[in-house]
Amino acid sequence: MVQSGYKDKWSALHYNSGASFVYSQAYAAPLLNLLNAQPGEKIYDFGCGSGDLTVQVAEAVGPTGQVVGVDYSESMIAKAKKNGVKNAFVSDAQDVQFPEGFPEELKSGFDAIFSNAALHWCKRNPGGVLDSAKRILRPGGRYVIDTGGFMACTGVRIALYAVLKQRGIDAAKLDPWYYPSVDEYHDLLESKGFTVNEIGLHPYIVSLPDGLFEWLNLFLRQEVLGGFSDAEAKEILQEIEDTCAPDCKDERGRWSVMYVRLRVSATRN
Repeated sequence: MVQSGYKDKWSALHYNSGASFVYSQAYAAPLLNLLNAQPGEKIYDFGCGSGDLTVQVAEAVGPTGQVVGVDYSESMIAKAKKNGVKNAFVSDAQDVQFPEGFPEELKSGFDAIFSNAALHWCKRNPGGVLDSAKRILRPGGRYVIDTGGFMACTGVRIALYAVLKQRGIDAAKLDPWYYPSVDEYHDLLESKGFTVNEIGLHPYIVSLPDGLFEWLNLFLRQEVLGGFSDAEAKEILQEIEDTCAPDCKDERGRWSVMYVRLRVSATRN
């Protein structure tokens, strides 16, 4: 279920082309190891995207287990189903609502929830994500996530704010990202009835073979700059890229950004 009037801003094709690193083994292996899915377990994937990791988890739990994928994008869910995710539906992780006719046995009592590179888009109500998780998990169930954390995309965000401020625009109102510190998210988890087992920040250098402009275009054009014309948006993105060049482009012209990941393992009380 999505909010009334919501327009899907994501394309599974474009995302998997420009951000495929989030499904790579180098990137996802630490999270999957932390999840440690076992045969017969019931597991939810919050922000499953095109389902690449959801399928891996389904293989781990085997035919006696259950895996359900949730994503706010119809395009992503359609791709996830094509990729073999049997149970997947469109909903907002900040307030998961089940579609009509969804099986009761897939609504609660799950052993684990995991999420990879998705929950930093849940800026509106990050506590709502945990409320949703608590409804779905059994007592003692695991909450294992990898999301953007404090200092992620440093430089890029500074440039975004500066370029928009020059145009008299309050970037804080358009900034779509929620990048909490360890203390902030630890406190939020405890306030929502979770015991924190492991939490920490992990820096990760993301190479951008198509350049920073294309990466910005993928993540910011619709989500942040949807109210601008194509010409205005292109100008803004170009200014951001130019500003970031001293830190994000090396002597051979290769672009990278620093992404800081907040990795969490917690247990529902």
